[in-house]
This record gives sequence, C-alpha cells and structure tokens, in this order.
Amino acid sequence: MAQALPQSVLFCCDHNAVRSPMAEGIMKKFYGTGTYVQSVGVHNDLEIDGFAIAACNEIGVELARHRSRSFDEMERWGEDLSSFDLVIALSPASRERASELTRFFHLELDYWPILDPTGIGNTREDKLALYRQARDQIVDKLKARFGEPKGG
Repeated sequence: MAQALPQSVLFCCDHNAVRSPMAEGIMKKFYGTGTYVQSVGVHNDLEIDGFAIAACNEIGVELARHRSRSFDEMERWGEDLSSFDLVIALSPASRERASELTRFFHLELDYWPILDPTGIGNTREDKLALYRQARDQIVDKLKARFGEPKGG
C-alpha cells in the first residue's frame, strides 16, 4: 500500500552521477514540488552520466543540469541530514554511509538496491538498455512506495 509523501527525501548512491540523480529527477516529475527532494553521493568524483541523462530524457526527466555532490559537500553547504524525513540509499556503500550519519537523528532510512549500470555492456545500445533497467527499477520502487505519479 502506498505511503504518504514525506516533506523531504534524500536519495544517495556512490557518486551522485547515475542512480541518485535519476531518482531525484523522476520523483520531482512524478510527485511535484510538495516534497523537497535532493540527491547526494558517498563520493563526488564524477559528473552526471550521459547514459543516465539519455535514459531519463526518454521519460521526460531532464538531468543535464545536475551537479554532483557528496555527503561531505552537503554538510559543508549547511544542509544537515536531520532536515530530511526520509533517506533512500540506492547502493550498499551509500546505505552504510547514511547509516553512520543518521544514527543520531530520528529519520527513516530505506535501502533500495538498484542496479549499477556503469561499466557494463559492450555497445551503446547494450549500455543504454542497462540504464533503462536501473531507471525502471527506480520508477517501480517510487510507485510501490508513494503510489501512482501525479505529474507524469
């Protein structure tokens, strides 16, 4: 059964270049601006991935302007994890880091193991198919958690 939308959600993955920006963009498109949605990575050593941009463009989600950031940068910029109602980790490393950072806060931490499509697939079409699979896993998890989209 779908749960009510929280006031704020933080998606996290390894590099904030594929899965978490996809989840952020898709959630914003699906559920509008009533929920504050951000994304972050354990590391910030990669730019937004071109295949992630392409896979999301197919469903009307624009990611090209996304700028990757890490947990450390988020905190330096004054955004505290305690300001989020829900943290959704999309990779084992991000679940571990979020668990460390949230152990002192009363907030919900979910783990959605989403396929990491980077570095696999031989052709452009093979690679894009894997990114679509990760995108579709995120779509399915969002719908299961929050119900059918309101805006897309």
